[in-house]
Amino acid sequence: MTSSAGLSGNQKRKMKSASRLYAVQALFQMEHSSQSFDTVRKEFLEHRFGASYDGQEMIDGDIRHFADLLETAVNYQAAIDQMTDRALVAKWAIARIDPTLRALFRAAGAELRAQETPPRVVINEYVDVARAFFEGGDEPKFVNAVLDHMAREARPEEF
Repeated sequence: MTSSAGLSGNQKRKMKSASRLYAVQALFQMEHSSQSFDTVRKEFLEHRFGASYDGQEMIDGDIRHFADLLETAVNYQAAIDQMTDRALVAKWAIARIDPTLRALFRAAGAELRAQETPPRVVINEYVDVARAFFEGGDEPKFVNAVLDHMAREARPEEF
């Protein structure tokens, strides 16, 4: 894991983007395997950040951003899920959607709650995460629509 001190703005942005992807993966893993917050957080920080897979090194994530996203998503899961439910088309409760999308909406909802990142940036970043998981599918468009609704509810003053 790399400290962000002395890094360029572009490198810091890439680390934050990586943290978002890792947060979605961690939230998915917590739900899928019923592992605890502490167990999953530790695994990602010790074994996933900067790891090599098939000869390709993964970028380090922003540790603080990753931890904040996870903690907020876990602590405010019910409120974030309710906000997501309101953004979904009628009869599509969050429990019925793909678990990867559920994790993505929870991470994005956590970031929207934090109010540090502009909502349009949050939307764009998580649409990119959706593209990484659902290459060539319609899911990124769906994510864009749902997150736009969630952002307008969470931060109406910024639209």
